[in-house]
Amino acid sequence: MSADDLAARRRRIAQMTVFGQRLGYLLYLAAAALFFTGFATSFHSPLVTAIIVCLLVGSLVLAPAIIFSYAVRAADREEPVR
Repeated sequence: MSADDLAARRRRIAQMTVFGQRLGYLLYLAAAALFFTGFATSFHSPLVTAIIVCLLVGSLVLAPAIIFSYAVRAADREEPVR
């Protein structure tokens, strides 16, 4: 694998991690907004389901995105691509 291929691959993974982090945090924000909406009114079953889905999907997206972002930064520090 050439240095250009490696740099392009790292950039692509870094872009995906940024997107994953934004999506994960957005889903957490949606869950919080839904929770406070339910708190102000009343917690109905579809609202609770939406909160749980937002939290689960947000966690499934956010955790790998954070881990891969640290991995890309560590790889750049360890072996900078020229």
